[in-house]
Amino acid sequence: MPDPVTTPIAHEIDSRYGYAMLLMVFGSVAISFGGLIQRNIEVATPWQIIVYRTIGLFIGIVILLAIQNRGRFFHTLRSVGRFGLLAGALLSGAGLCFVHAFAHTTIANALFIIGAIPFFAALMARIFLGERLQRATLVTMLFAGCGLGLMVINGVSIGSGFGNLMALMTALSFAGYAVVVRYRRQIEMLPALLISSVIMLVVALPATKGELTLPLNDILLCLFWGCCLSGFVNWTFIVASRHLATAEVTLLMLIEFALGPLWVWWFVGEVPHRWTLIGGSVIIASVATRAIIQLINKPRQEVSPTPPV
Repeated sequence: MPDPVTTPIAHEIDSRYGYAMLLMVFGSVAISFGGLIQRNIEVATPWQIIVYRTIGLFIGIVILLAIQNRGRFFHTLRSVGRFGLLAGALLSGAGLCFVHAFAHTTIANALFIIGAIPFFAALMARIFLGERLQRATLVTMLFAGCGLGLMVINGVSIGSGFGNLMALMTALSFAGYAVVVRYRRQIEMLPALLISSVIMLVVALPATKGELTLPLNDILLCLFWGCCLSGFVNWTFIVASRHLATAEVTLLMLIEFALGPLWVWWFVGEVPHRWTLIGGSVIIASVATRAIIQLINKPRQEVSPTPPV
């Protein structure tokens, strides 16, 4: 007969863990459409895209905060504290370096380096948070890393030193952001996204030299990208970080790299290389297998036996 005390607790832990993992999967799938959106933007430059996408993100987060914290909006903004400022600065650094990485090196080089985020995040979480990397998670990361390597194997080159450096800074900055969000998971970190948006706008607006006139199609796509897709995935990331280890939540982000080329192929006709499809399949299979195994074993790992009375 199931233990009457441990059974409800196991169910609660399992449902929270599964909910967080499902949210992160949905978020990664949503943001994977970013490449398709970018392919449908007609004339906007990267800096113009950043400006309008960031405006959309800012609007989306403000609306979300207002809904979640009715009557406590400004209190929530103030309560984020110095760690919220740090998280916002790290996230804005990742976003800005990301743009320069794609502008100054090959897409393959950038994706390969940025795909190291789970490894950097796991190392930082081990050093600063004391989070141990489970053997199953490490094996999954290695398989996913191999899948990412297969995706870009034909395009990796020495490339531009500056572009590769920017890709590395993107990975390190986002990994740092993930660790900060995980560390302060007990408080609302959504205001950190507003801080990040303000920093990115301060940097990007001068870079456009005031040239912000774009076709309505480009503006709407950028706003949708920022408000709906980026806003949703950042919200799921913050919520998932409360229940998943840093390595787990960043590992699920690799789904974006696996699915992105498929949407562009199916909707725009940009045929990916066969190794891209094989590598993407390896990533999805690795993450899916890990998720299923973890969901099955999680209650046994976290629920301790009831002490004898």
